[in-house]
Amino acid sequence: MPVIEELEIVVKQDETAPDGIADPRQEKVTFALIVKTWVQTAFITVALLFFLVTFVVQGFAVSGSCMEPNLRTGERILGNKFVYRFVPPRRGDVIIFRYPNDPSKTYIKRVIGLPGETVEIRNGQVYINNRCLHESYVVYIPEPQDYGPKVISQHSLFVLGDYRDQSNDSRYWGELPMENLRAKAWLRYWPINRLDVMK
Repeated sequence: MPVIEELEIVVKQDETAPDGIADPRQEKVTFALIVKTWVQTAFITVALLFFLVTFVVQGFAVSGSCMEPNLRTGERILGNKFVYRFVPPRRGDVIIFRYPNDPSKTYIKRVIGLPGETVEIRNGQVYINNRCLHESYVVYIPEPQDYGPKVISQHSLFVLGDYRDQSNDSRYWGELPMENLRAKAWLRYWPINRLDVMK
C-alpha cells in the first residue's frame, strides 16, 4: 500500500531582500508543491478504492425474505470477494453468488453441504452424512419436508435460505457450482441500528 508522506511546506524569506518580503518565485514553487500533493493524494485514493471494490469488498442490497430474520429486505451488506481465493467456503458461511439458472441474478444463501458430503432432509431436519445438523440461525420452524439423500459433487455446494419456507435454494435447483461464488457476506452496515459482522 502506498505510503503518503507529509510534505513540510515552508516559505522562506529572501535574506538579501531589504524589506523582508518573500521572493514571489518561492511562493509559486510552494503553491505548485501543494497542488502536486493534492493530485497525488487524490490519485492514490481513487486507485485504492478501485482495487478494494474490484478485488476485496463489494456492497450488496438485500431483497427478499429467504434469510429472515437474520437479513431483511432493504438491508445493505458488504461482501468479502477476497477470502475464497485462499480458503474454501465453510459450512454456515453466508454467501453471495450468481444464480446457476440465470447468472444475471444474484442470490444470498447459507452453505449447508460441502463437496463429497451426503445431504438429507427428514421431516424438515437437515442431516449431513447421517448426522443431525444443529442450526441456531434457523428461527422460523420449517414445514415438514424430505429431500435426498444426495451426495454433493466436487467443486459444488448445497445451500439453503435461513427462512426455509420462503427460500428458492438447492432443494429446488440443485447444487451451486463454486465458480458462481461472488463473495462471502461480511458486514451488515445498514441500517445503522443493525450494524453487525455476519455470522
